[in-house]
Amino acid sequence: METQNLTMLNEFILMGITDKPELQAPLFGLFLTIYVISVVGNLGMLILTKMDSRLQTPMYFFLRHLAFTDLGYSTTVGLKMLVNFVQDKNTISYYFCAIQLAFFLMFIISEFFILSVMSYDRYVAICNPLLYTVIMSQRVCHVLVAIPYLYSTFVSLLVTVKIFNLYFCGYNVIHHFYCDCFPLLSLLCSNTHETEMIILILAGFDLISSLVIVLVSYLLILVAILRMNSAEGRYKAFSTCGSHLIVVIVFYGTLIFMYVQPKSSHAFDTDIVASIFYTFIIPMLNPLIYSLRNKDVKYSLKRMWKNLCNLFA
Repeated sequence: METQNLTMLNEFILMGITDKPELQAPLFGLFLTIYVISVVGNLGMLILTKMDSRLQTPMYFFLRHLAFTDLGYSTTVGLKMLVNFVQDKNTISYYFCAIQLAFFLMFIISEFFILSVMSYDRYVAICNPLLYTVIMSQRVCHVLVAIPYLYSTFVSLLVTVKIFNLYFCGYNVIHHFYCDCFPLLSLLCSNTHETEMIILILAGFDLISSLVIVLVSYLLILVAILRMNSAEGRYKAFSTCGSHLIVVIVFYGTLIFMYVQPKSSHAFDTDIVASIFYTFIIPMLNPLIYSLRNKDVKYSLKRMWKNLCNLFA
C-alpha cells in the first residue's frame, strides 16, 4: 500500500503566500521587482569583482561567492513562486520539488560558512595586517570556499534522499511557498523520527558552528580595535568590517527568530514572513549594503558606468 502511494504521488500543491485572489497581482509585482533587483545586484557584484583588477583581493573573492549563493537560493525559490502567481493551480512536480529542496539547502548552507569565512578574513586583515597576504593566499581562499560547497552538497543530497526515499501519503498539499524540509516531513506516512533528528542535528551544527566562528572573529576584532591608539585607525577598522557585520546580523537574526522560537508560538504567517525575508529580502539587501557602504565598489561601479556610456556614446 505504501509503495502504491509513493508511485501515485507525482506532484505537490504549494499553498503559496496567500489564497486571496485580489492580492495575487500586487504581490506578483512586488516580488518580481524584489527578484529583479536581487538578480541585477548579485550579478553586478559577480561581474564587478571578477572584471575589475582593483577588486582582486580575498575580501572581494569571498564577496563574489556570497553573491553567487544569494543568487542561487533566491532563484531556486523565486522563479517557481513567481510562476505560481500567474498559474491557476500552484503545483510542483515530485522530482522538481526534490531538486528545489536540494539546491536550496546547498546554497543556504554554503552561505552560512561563506559568511563565517568572511569573518575570519576580516579578523586576519585587522589583527594580522602584515601577514594578511601570506595567510590569505589564493590557494587558502580557494580551499576556504571549496569546503563549504562540498559540505553543503553532501548535506543537501543526504537530506533530500532521506526525505524522498520515505513514503508519502495521498495528501500532497505543502503549507509553504516552496519545498522545505519540515513541510514535506508532515506529509510522510513513514516514521520520520530518524530523518527529523538528522535534519535538526545538521541544522544545529551549521548554525552554531558558523555563528561561533563569526562571534569569535568579531570578538578578537573588537579587542584589537580597542587596543588601537589612533581614532582614525579604529574608524578604518570598523568601516572595513561594517558591511559584513550588518549582513551577518540580518541573516542570522532572521534564521534564529524563525527556528529558535518554541513550537507553541509558531504561526504559519510568521514562518512565511521569515522565509520571505531570508529567501527574497536578504539576497536583495546584500549587494546594496556592500555597494552603498564600500568606496571601492562604488568607484568601480562609476568606472564601469562611465565606460558603458563612452561605449554607446
